[in-house]
Amino acid sequence: MTAEAKPRREPPRPGRKAKPGATPADIAGMIRVDQAGEYGAVRIYAGQLAVLGASPATARAAELVRHMAAQEDHHLETFDRLIAERDVRPTILAPVWHAAGFALGAATALMGEKAAMACTEAVEEVIDEHYARQQDRLKGRDSELEDVVARFRAEEIEHRDTARAEGAKEAPAYPVLTSVIKAGCRLAIRLSERI
Repeated sequence: MTAEAKPRREPPRPGRKAKPGATPADIAGMIRVDQAGEYGAVRIYAGQLAVLGASPATARAAELVRHMAAQEDHHLETFDRLIAERDVRPTILAPVWHAAGFALGAATALMGEKAAMACTEAVEEVIDEHYARQQDRLKGRDSELEDVVARFRAEEIEHRDTARAEGAKEAPAYPVLTSVIKAGCRLAIRLSERI
């Protein structure tokens, strides 16, 4: 009995990288993690507004947060739609992000307006990096998602820049605070992609 020879697929050799790109499973993971991230952002801003929106002394910061929160609401609505349209399983960690996001937002706002801005800067810096990697992987693979990621990335960069302009670096314990928040965001991304 002779077996038909299957075309042999060569593994990448040293010095040659496998062609980067997003498989359908990768794209589902991207939608899942992006929806979870936008949900977390909405909850962070809700926590900040619960504190900053309660005092006339923090009215300016609260107004900036309201503007960013409105954009995050739109991002979340978009990813909620993509989850439903593409039949992507959302993360089971949503209850964790619900509580953790609000707690992070409220805690940093209780530390002061600058700490709330440092939180925003740290989160948006990680999201900018995350969306940049997704854009690279999506090139020519999923034009709708690539466009969504590009538009939302631009708004996340705007949020980061607003936070910097509002004195994020003047927050108490800025280096420690932002390092911890960035590490938490990176962990949340890794978990939400899979779980």
